[in-house]
Amino acid sequence: MIPARYSASRFPGKLMQDLGGKSVILRTYNATVATNLFDNVYVVTDSDIIFNEIVNNGGKAIMSKKEHECGSDRIAEAVENMDIDIIVNVQGDEPFTEVSSLKKLIDVFKKDNDKSIDLASLMVQIDDWDEINDPNTVKVIVDNDNFALYFSRSPIPFPRHKNSKTRYFKHKGIYAFRKEALMDFYNLPMLELEASEKIECIRYLEYGKRIKMVETNILGIEIDTPEDLERAKKVWK
Repeated sequence: MIPARYSASRFPGKLMQDLGGKSVILRTYNATVATNLFDNVYVVTDSDIIFNEIVNNGGKAIMSKKEHECGSDRIAEAVENMDIDIIVNVQGDEPFTEVSSLKKLIDVFKKDNDKSIDLASLMVQIDDWDEINDPNTVKVIVDNDNFALYFSRSPIPFPRHKNSKTRYFKHKGIYAFRKEALMDFYNLPMLELEASEKIECIRYLEYGKRIKMVETNILGIEIDTPEDLERAKKVWK
């Protein structure tokens, strides 16, 4: 599932911007289909423009019936009546989606015989202090088994000694959910920590869900600003 809003606070209409002759959302959709990892791939949107862009180019799209504050809610509405077990959320603004990272997420559930993992997500190590301190970069800390302990826009852990050997991880907003966990998220109210940080995956932690984090070295390019788009165009060439 690829949740896709037309409006965006920092870069309105970004998913319909041109990237090498096709829109960003169509590039993302095609890249996801090309992984050959999924039974079905859908774009889930509240926009007629995005819906028509996908359908008119031979893809599959679902129109949201309700207004949603986050991508997980949008996906949950779309899959509520589908007979499925695992749902993968690919961000619509990541046209360089690639197979290796997504396969790692899916493999988490193939190995989870007792179904103790509610969802899995990706993280990538970051070393640049500007990025570590950037509130637009969501950081994650994990336990010894790579289960998420907390997500924050602040640097976590706090860098009391910058010359320590602490590793910092950026959370990449690509998830794989068990359907039951996703529907619980959809039906449970937002609590204080999520409301404070404005990070949706905190809701899972607040309600006791287990999030397995998977490390990847593929940073990719998230198109959040016009500058990101220009960088993506150079990479695409």
